[in-house]
Amino acid sequence: MAKDINDLIAEKNRRLESARNDTPEAKAKQEKRGKKTARDRITMLLDTDSFAETDVLVSHRKDYPESENYVPAEAVVTGYGTIEGRLVFIFSQDFASMGGSLSEMHGRKIAKIMDMAARAGAPVIGINDSGGARIQEGVDALSGYGQVFYRNTIYSGVIPQISLVLGPSAGGAVYSPALTDFIFMVDGISNMFITGPNVIKSVTGEIVDKESLGGSKVHSSKSGVCHKRFPTEEECMESVRHLIRFLPQNYSELPPRIVGGDDPNRASMALREIVPIDPNKPYDVRNVIREISDEGEFFEIQPEFARNLVIGFMRVDGYPVGVVANQPNYLAGCLDINCSDKGSRFIRTCDAYNIPLLNIVDVPGFLPGVAQEHNGIIRHGAKLLYAFAEATTPKITVILRKAYGGAYLAMCSRDMGADHVFAWPQAHIAVMGAEGAVKLLYSDEIKKAENMDEFIAKKAAEYNENYGNPYIAAERGYVDAVINPEETRPRIAYALHMLKNKSEHRPKRKHGNIPV
Repeated sequence: MAKDINDLIAEKNRRLESARNDTPEAKAKQEKRGKKTARDRITMLLDTDSFAETDVLVSHRKDYPESENYVPAEAVVTGYGTIEGRLVFIFSQDFASMGGSLSEMHGRKIAKIMDMAARAGAPVIGINDSGGARIQEGVDALSGYGQVFYRNTIYSGVIPQISLVLGPSAGGAVYSPALTDFIFMVDGISNMFITGPNVIKSVTGEIVDKESLGGSKVHSSKSGVCHKRFPTEEECMESVRHLIRFLPQNYSELPPRIVGGDDPNRASMALREIVPIDPNKPYDVRNVIREISDEGEFFEIQPEFARNLVIGFMRVDGYPVGVVANQPNYLAGCLDINCSDKGSRFIRTCDAYNIPLLNIVDVPGFLPGVAQEHNGIIRHGAKLLYAFAEATTPKITVILRKAYGGAYLAMCSRDMGADHVFAWPQAHIAVMGAEGAVKLLYSDEIKKAENMDEFIAKKAAEYNENYGNPYIAAERGYVDAVINPEETRPRIAYALHMLKNKSEHRPKRKHGNIPV
């Protein structure tokens, strides 16, 4: 008996229902692990009813030994939708379907959605929750990973790529998130590591659990792999939606300007109190950032890692701005290996997506020490210099207090490509601090002095009187204007308007060679 259209539609619906794996059993599996399902996560992240699924009926080849007869949707949900009306592409691995294992066709589905995102010029968001490569497929599964890694790389700086690690991500699987622009994790359910606890124990004898080895706290505070961590999946999704507001759709667009009710000419007298005149007194630079930003908004990135440098996004007069700020509250704001890596990566991300950079400077120098030298502070510190010099996005530098030596340059001085440099009246711009300079300049006199401490203090006071100010730098044109603290926000707003059509061309080359 011939089938009619109703029979054909019924068959299609049956196949789709089976592929969606949206069953009570699948939900129960994830709930038992404290996790949401792949499809629930997409629903949480995207605008209501905006998701259009692709490749739901894709299936693996059946010629592998011990292969499963059927894996719903090949253990990954792919498609596109909107966040606050803006197009995004997405994939979400389904751990409830064969552990979210990545097969050849699983990898191809992700690669295809990435290609679609690149052609459409829209961000791609990956929700990672996988037990790793599907062992039954051998090298074909590895091919699936290779296709994804390749696209992570060639689309880097072309479209924003955001990774959510909401389950295990082990072995080679960690490299796809690592190649993207941002990685978010959730406490208690997220793990990332190259080799798991069992392998480590068998090879090195070290005993460690998954959370201590590669949990969200470890990667947020120690390794710097994770950009932000959250207590719940819901908070993670909301933060991704927040992040998207600061990013353009692709490299050829400007980030969205969202003008609110905060007057760009607003003066903040509080800045006079937040930053002490005494260069040795600490303060929290995030309070400065919030005073400058529209309505006090600041979306901090990597808040727990390399805390001597603060990075993140804010708005001034509606313009998205990437902030790079020294933090006197931690290690006196010195630059070190970790903060150099943190800052240079963020600078290049902002430059790739045309986000202006605001550099807030209060830096005594690079952190001294044998460990820093032996672990490559020269190489790592050079990354900051390279990143700032390479960046062609608008760059505005504000020197609050200290700006000494190589660290002054590494925080984007005029000579390193800053488009506008402001300094507060209490700014000290010099090769080094007064006491260090005096000990070098007057070493012989200090040895002969009756009271060495008194002599050093006197000469240091003279040094500060002559050099501990912003005016010599202003006389040479290294500083464009010495401004009152309360003028900072209006001057930045004016500079952003002036620089919004900035165009800068560099010598033709294949690519530079950053000191990685």
